[in-house]
Amino acid sequence: CSVHDGIALEKMGVPTAVICTEPFISSGKAMSKIGGIPDYPFVVLPHPLGSLPPDSLRERARQAAPEVLRILSAR
Repeated sequence: CSVHDGIALEKMGVPTAVICTEPFISSGKAMSKIGGIPDYPFVVLPHPLGSLPPDSLRERARQAAPEVLRILSAR
């Protein structure tokens, strides 16, 4: 759903960077094709995110930040 939502926001003119975890790469790619942007970029992080303690989640966010900025500035 994240890629679907990201594409919908992008089509409305809202720059978006979607973060996906590894088990959802194929779903993200499929959603980007269905959404009409087959090369839609998204950031991939190791799974899981939702159960991480705050410090670990902050570290994952630090890891993702350069790619998020790259995606947002490319639009």
